[in-house]
Amino acid sequence: MRDTAGLPSGGPDDNTPAVVLGPGGGVSATGDGLIRRRRRRWIRGGTAGVAVLVAGALAAGWIVYAKLDGNITPDEAAAAELARYERERPTALVRGAQNILLIGSDSRAGAGNRKYGRDSGTERSDTTILLHLSAGRRSATAVSIPRDLMVDVPSCRRPDGSRTAPAFAMFNYAFEKGGSACTIRTVERMTDIRIDHHAVVDFSGFKKLVDAVGGVRICVAEPIVDKEAKLRLPAGPVTLDGEQALGYVRARKSLGDGSDTDRMERQQQFLAALVQKLRGSDVLLNPVKLYPVLDAATSSLTTDPGLASLRGLYDLVRGLRDIPTERVQFLTVPRESYARDANRDQLMEPEARRLFERLRADAPVQVSGKTVLDFGESAGEGNGGADSQSFGYGEYADSILSPVSPAPTFSGKTAAEDGCR
Repeated sequence: MRDTAGLPSGGPDDNTPAVVLGPGGGVSATGDGLIRRRRRRWIRGGTAGVAVLVAGALAAGWIVYAKLDGNITPDEAAAAELARYERERPTALVRGAQNILLIGSDSRAGAGNRKYGRDSGTERSDTTILLHLSAGRRSATAVSIPRDLMVDVPSCRRPDGSRTAPAFAMFNYAFEKGGSACTIRTVERMTDIRIDHHAVVDFSGFKKLVDAVGGVRICVAEPIVDKEAKLRLPAGPVTLDGEQALGYVRARKSLGDGSDTDRMERQQQFLAALVQKLRGSDVLLNPVKLYPVLDAATSSLTTDPGLASLRGLYDLVRGLRDIPTERVQFLTVPRESYARDANRDQLMEPEARRLFERLRADAPVQVSGKTVLDFGESAGEGNGGADSQSFGYGEYADSILSPVSPAPTFSGKTAAEDGCR
């Protein structure tokens, strides 16, 4: 029997075996050609499906990256102002060490900040911390600078383009009159330490970050009721949400002796607890948890152009992951009451100069809960010049600060200390 094409076709009345067309129109008596064609179609379809999924994942990843990257505001004005005064700025001494100035702004501008007061068009540095990262990334030292510290503020450019006259004034005057560039130049003149990067965060950004990590647990010695800070907390362990955390680090008059000293100690306690929270959870390893943290950390954040990207922040944070919490230290710059006004502070010398010298040379610094500074030989027992080698501070620190250079001990704490014990 033959079909219309003249090819033999098998059937129940015919002894001719059934055949099918093989590859290229040939004949296959077994049907393998059809199976192979179907397999190829399935493979092509599967490959196309995988390609679509990969392309979708890449597109989604790019969208997330672009959103986070776009959250950060580059501080171009500060960069231009600092470039103008490049010749007078300190020189970095130790390659790999970095100094970052962290500035908490009390600006009321923006929807998330207006409820904390009227926007007068100016902002002050509510909190300023000099963060020193050792060259080997084996330690981090955060030094709080009191806002009431009396310092020499250079001539700075105002937002309207005019310039201020040099002044001996409270430290937060620099940020109010000349923004981050003026604050950086003031810190550099005071410490002789080169500031490599800076970041400014406002109230809203701080709250978002605390909420993104699920709150931060601290211990409160006594019940707190502060109407101005909108804060009401019981004594004992408590987990603060973003709003509560902001009130806790800003409250002043109702807590302790009402001084800025007590407030800076609370801020350091909170930051230590925040470090513990990030290190003790899987936030940094879980993309689902990490995204809201990154989103919060980058929103309401203004940095120098070198940090104003996810890549810049990643390169910075990557070196911090392995620093043990006992090597993350918090202290306040040594200071005392200002001779002409007991409500103001001035640097305590030679202790302040000693601290700045060691940070500039990337040399070891120790902290303890003592209220006195220890610069004696006992402070260096078991440390000395060998400490700077074991901590990765480099040979420069040893050559400039010693032959026998015991690490001085300052009043402070580490992130390993649990305030609830």
